[in-house]
Amino acid sequence: MSDAKIREDIVRRAASLYNRGLSFGSSGNISVRVDDGWLMTPTGSSMGDLDPARLSLLDPEGRHISGDAPTKEAFLHMAMYANRSGASAIVHLHSTHSVAVSCLKCINHKDVLPPLTAYYVMRVGKLPLIPYFAPGDIELAKAVGEMASDHHAVLLANHGPVVSAKSLSDAVYATEELEETAKLFLALQAMETRPLTAEQVADLRRRFPTQT
Repeated sequence: MSDAKIREDIVRRAASLYNRGLSFGSSGNISVRVDDGWLMTPTGSSMGDLDPARLSLLDPEGRHISGDAPTKEAFLHMAMYANRSGASAIVHLHSTHSVAVSCLKCINHKDVLPPLTAYYVMRVGKLPLIPYFAPGDIELAKAVGEMASDHHAVLLANHGPVVSAKSLSDAVYATEELEETAKLFLALQAMETRPLTAEQVADLRRRFPTQT
């Protein structure tokens, strides 16, 4: 895919997330691996109104090369990429239901959401909770990096999900699936649920290895 096509794809998918209420204000960011580094959404920008020509280009070492200044959360993306060589794209949102789950007291920090659907298992798999750090704290990048080697998706406490995948479309689909599962999880809080069994989950993981 050409540079122009990649830029257009980022803008189109970012606008779709924004228009469906999965991103709001200037929250959320996207990055894609390219031949000469990474393209990222700029700092302070709305995902509903991006300019392809003004996307941030970073070199392989993460230095800003051209375009507007990159998202202030670029360090999260770089920490994930550093530990997932097969990842080509990352989506980070502050989506409402995922953030709500990240604020709950009694959740399993090693695997936040239960396997309510096959597609959640297939597209997300296990979802660890990263402890809370203040925005911009470099220790957050360290914590994400430590989990990223074993998980392509993580949930930041009181913050939101960070999801990597082999393509931007896969990263978006997995993030959407995570948000919908968080919504289901919250809707079922007062009810007795019947998640997939361990055997069913294992079968799905054999058939459909999770992302990258």
